[in-house]
Amino acid sequence: MARIHAHRKGKSGSTRPYLKANPEWVGMEKAEIEETIVRLHQEGLSTASIGVRLRDAYGVPNVRLATGRSVTQILSSKGTKFALPEDLASLIKRATSLQTHLKDHRKDLSNRRGLELIESRIRRLSRYYKSRGVLPSDWDYSLKLAELQVK
Repeated sequence: MARIHAHRKGKSGSTRPYLKANPEWVGMEKAEIEETIVRLHQEGLSTASIGVRLRDAYGVPNVRLATGRSVTQILSSKGTKFALPEDLASLIKRATSLQTHLKDHRKDLSNRRGLELIESRIRRLSRYYKSRGVLPSDWDYSLKLAELQVK
C-alpha cells in the first residue's frame, strides 16, 4: 500500500497471526478483563495504552478475542463518553504541540511542513467520521478549538 504523503510504496510490516479464538493460556476471565479496562481508564490511560498494558502486564494478547468486543466498545457500554475519537484526538494533540513549537522557532521549515501534513490527516479523518456520523456535520478543525479540546 502506498504512503499518504510520499511518492513511494512502503514496506509491509509484521502481522499478527490469525486467530479465531482466545488462546487457552490466557489467565483472566471476560469479567475480570472488563473490570481491569474500566479501572485503567479511570487512571487516565487511553484505549491504546490500555491494550498495551493488558498485553504486557496481564497477559491478554487480544482484547477482542478474549471478550468479543474492543476496548472502546467496552468503555462505551459502561457509560464512558468520548468527545473525539482517540486517533483524531492524538493527531490534534500532535498538531497543537507542533504549533507551540513553531511559535518559538519560526524558521523551522521541516516542522512547518510536518504540521501541514498532520492537519491534512486531521481533515481527512474528520471527513470520514462526519460521513459515519461519529462527528457532527458542522464540526471543523481550527487551531483555537483544537487547543481547547485537547486540554
